[in-house]
Amino acid sequence: MFKKILVATDASEYSRRALQNALDLARKFQSEIVLLFVTYNPEAYWGYNSAYTIEITREEIEERGRLTLEESIKGIDISGVPFKKKMIQGHPSTVILEEVINENIDLVVMGSHGYGPITGAVLGSVSQRVLRKATCPVLIVK
Repeated sequence: MFKKILVATDASEYSRRALQNALDLARKFQSEIVLLFVTYNPEAYWGYNSAYTIEITREEIEERGRLTLEESIKGIDISGVPFKKKMIQGHPSTVILEEVINENIDLVVMGSHGYGPITGAVLGSVSQRVLRKATCPVLIVK
């Protein structure tokens, strides 16, 4: 049913719970997990402008991503499940939606940060954007 499951992570407890749920599904359906962390990219949020004084080196970005992916699986049994870790720079919802197409994803699993209806509507969370625009089923784990 689900050959490839994408799990978006930020190493929070919410995304770790999402990963655990995805692993349970992957074992049941003999699926592959793609664990994705979208790294911070200032241009993705504000556009490129040399006036910005944000100085983050490519090495720092890559190290943060590597550490986030490792922290996401720390203490979680991923054995017996084909597993791929990916790190891509950009805006989280855009990258997740692009990966759904690029990786032929059958299910996206994401953690919910538990915003209430008013706060969530104002903030427009990543999970809400993915849920609205994804071309495959999306499971939001509380």
